[in-house]
Amino acid sequence: MGWLKRLFGMEKPQNAQVNATPAPTAQAPASAGAASGSETIPPERVGLNGEYDQSGLAKRVALAFDQDPSLDDIDTLYVAQTGGTVVLKGKVPSQQILSQMVSVARSVEGATGVETNQVTIG
Repeated sequence: MGWLKRLFGMEKPQNAQVNATPAPTAQAPASAGAASGSETIPPERVGLNGEYDQSGLAKRVALAFDQDPSLDDIDTLYVAQTGGTVVLKGKVPSQQILSQMVSVARSVEGATGVETNQVTIG
């Protein structure tokens, strides 16, 4: 089982991209603060296909983990987001794997930081 399937209960959508091009905000809900169609979706809210998605950054990080052959799905680790910060929580087998995950997460557009203080190693 991959990261997207385990964390979000979804298969990889067709044409899904880690760094998707944002769609016009006409698709964004009014609560997103979009006053006109000329505004763009905030980078951390861009979904897998460029649509508005409240958890877009976390889903794109999960997709990036799925696409990295050196990262297996670690069923004791979870990905969330707080604004543009990717939050990793749970347990990983080694510091090397955690460092690789942080590197991959930072490479996703919209990620302003990666928080690992809720991750244990062992």
